[in-house]
Amino acid sequence: MAKTVSKTDRPRQFMKEKYRVLFIASHPVQYQSPIFRLMAQHPRLDMEVAYCSLQGAEAGHDAGFGMEVKWDVPLLDGHPWKEVPNKSPAPRLGSFWGLMNPGLWRLIRRGKFDAVVIFTGYRYASFWIAVAAVKTSRSALFLASDASEIRALDQSRWKATVKRWLWPWIFGLADMVIVPSSRSVKMMRSLDVPASGVALTPYAVNNDWWLAQAEGVDRREVRREWKIAEDAAVVLFCGKMQAWKRPQDVLRAFARANVPGAQLVYVGTGPLRAELEAEARELGVSEQVHFLGFVNQSQLPRVYRSADLLVLPSEYEAFGVVVNEAMLCGCAVAASDRAGAAHDLIETGRTGFVFPCGDTEALAGFLRETLPRKERLREMGQAARQRMETWSPRENIEGLLGAIEIACRPR
Repeated sequence: MAKTVSKTDRPRQFMKEKYRVLFIASHPVQYQSPIFRLMAQHPRLDMEVAYCSLQGAEAGHDAGFGMEVKWDVPLLDGHPWKEVPNKSPAPRLGSFWGLMNPGLWRLIRRGKFDAVVIFTGYRYASFWIAVAAVKTSRSALFLASDASEIRALDQSRWKATVKRWLWPWIFGLADMVIVPSSRSVKMMRSLDVPASGVALTPYAVNNDWWLAQAEGVDRREVRREWKIAEDAAVVLFCGKMQAWKRPQDVLRAFARANVPGAQLVYVGTGPLRAELEAEARELGVSEQVHFLGFVNQSQLPRVYRSADLLVLPSEYEAFGVVVNEAMLCGCAVAASDRAGAAHDLIETGRTGFVFPCGDTEALAGFLRETLPRKERLREMGQAARQRMETWSPRENIEGLLGAIEIACRPR
């Protein structure tokens, strides 16, 4: 576990009143922007965000959803930011040469930042431009990573081998590596990154916004829209319907559990949707399964608040911020043990259930036992909301600030 440094442990003579910090992000992210807004209000942070692309704030094709997406919540409000021109001949996310932002060099070299935090992954050319600029400046280099395992998503052994060789060198370049979960901390330590060089900054959302939005939801009205009875037990899958998300596991466990009156709701879309609809018919549960399609960010509190149990069955999920969102809305969560959030936020039997990835029988058993007990579901939902009181932007920002204080001490 990364060392937690209390304020009383930090030598006062090395602490500045305010730190000038540059964050470099590939593009605006609906989860990250609210944290930036709160950081901008912190009295000890003079912060700025450099975006390499504005996809997300502007409409763009999302390969995971298989459609054009523009988030309907403000992503650029409330924090100082600038777009660094992308000079790539084929600009796009997900490609090494898709982000080429040479202006990062001048911005970093002339900015006199105490710390530069790079959120863009090493798979982009702009990452290396930024790293080179920081290493030739007086700024502390922070690398942010949500990676929680070496295993490659496509199971390629050669990729895992390359990572084992490459990652210790890449993260060894940093003065500090910031990670969002305890599982990520363990992985960094397995790469021989020293404990003093890893900081846990909990992957948080804007808790206050989610709590306020959930409070105003009329569950009865939402369920009428869904054509679902008010007293039905509702299981929810929320995400991209891709193979590694394993949405079929929820369907199979739901059918196997065979709980009278229970309903399954899918929110999201993707390449597996047609297969899921066909399998629901084959399993004889199509009347109990509802496909709502893509739901934009501002409407998600209605979804979580009107469900009883979110299931996150992914075989790879660095964290799984849908867990935060659901729990803040009073929805219990069952997640596979491959999700980072499962290890930090879910307590089996109290706030939800953690099951071995792919074990549909274990998940079915939990559904069979829990869904008929509506009071038990409500208790778990309440406990889930309470758990989030100590996993919030407050802990995220204080974790980052503590790491900056350590990394920026005079050498």
